[in-house]
Amino acid sequence: MVTYTELNKTLNEEESSLKEQVHRFARDVLRPTAMELDPLSPEDVIASDSVYWSALRQYRQLGYHLRGMPEEFGGITLSPLSQHIIGEEMGWGAADLSVSMGAASMPFAFAARSGKRELIDRYVNPYVGDTQGRFVGCWAITEPQHGSDAVFMGDARAPAGVGFDLWGEQKGDDWVIRGQKSSWVSNGTIATHAMLHMNLDRSNGTGGAIAFVPLDLPGVSKGKPLDKLGQRALNQGEIFFDEVRIPADYILVPQQGYALMGDFILAGANGGMGATFTGLARAAFEEGLNYARERVQGGKRICEHQAVQLKLMDMFIKVEAARGLSRSAIVYNATTIPPAPEYSVASKVFCTQAAFEVASDALQLHGGYGLAKGMVIEKLFRDARAALIEDGTNDVLALAGARRIIDRGN
Repeated sequence: MVTYTELNKTLNEEESSLKEQVHRFARDVLRPTAMELDPLSPEDVIASDSVYWSALRQYRQLGYHLRGMPEEFGGITLSPLSQHIIGEEMGWGAADLSVSMGAASMPFAFAARSGKRELIDRYVNPYVGDTQGRFVGCWAITEPQHGSDAVFMGDARAPAGVGFDLWGEQKGDDWVIRGQKSSWVSNGTIATHAMLHMNLDRSNGTGGAIAFVPLDLPGVSKGKPLDKLGQRALNQGEIFFDEVRIPADYILVPQQGYALMGDFILAGANGGMGATFTGLARAAFEEGLNYARERVQGGKRICEHQAVQLKLMDMFIKVEAARGLSRSAIVYNATTIPPAPEYSVASKVFCTQAAFEVASDALQLHGGYGLAKGMVIEKLFRDARAALIEDGTNDVLALAGARRIIDRGN
């Protein structure tokens, strides 16, 4: 089995050990779990006896859910490079499970950093100690009429009509929330808590806030889990809010800080996508290379045909370029305030496109076998296709990144 050459010779002992540890988890747990879940119905994926929950428990028992949490709440301090290593290795194992497990921590990580005592005592501390998957978060941002245009939320240059339809209204010491989030919310139907984006002033379309919302409150309901082409181990589904009341203290990011926080979120989320799909691209390349070394056609292994060699080299270049860009974007934005989201956008767009192209070429190398259900490369291809859309479609993200580049320094 091929392994990639680590070009960064400055990895310390902790980073090298982490890479080996996460790779074992990805190989022994994530990859087989995702393959087992892939042919199941969306309902069976999240059933109480599903292997999804076993993988989530193992993830938490290893303490991976604590990355990104402040140290004072039990969080694990990792270098930006270590963060990328985890993302890449988990994406190599199963991008869908990687996205699910990452989203599961978001409300709690943001609540921890808010400094709000009630949220910390009531939700953050129990989450930190939860190794059984009782606390599952989601990032509730996308809506039926607002998906990729959420990139422009809080931006004064946003096009008219961009604001969220879900909105909150302050009434005394509470906020009342009305509206819905769409079926693309990751962990939507299994989440216990949400990091919820909402509009506050319908006359100011892009002005918003972010709230911590327990999903067992009166007025919260959920739709069916989404049945989709790829990333089938990633549960997604609608969440409805009908006069849902939360304390005013559950607002994590008020309107005056929303635009700046949007830059941090965009930089973090897109940077994570770049790392995850670098991992998928690498997995697809390895599947293609290993098959080419074994498959005999025309009297010799297909890797000895020059046409195949050219394709393999093209795939190899894309994987290494993706790793270089995605690592640089994560390291830069983790150590720079304010961040430069255009680099994370570039990473997400390039790495997901590279993953799709590499997976497509690797599937082509497999010939008819690549189309067969149960083949790893067939799943990787479908998972990579979904990545061109999730977390913002690549075209819209590219336009948002271009706008920032044009306006930089003006």
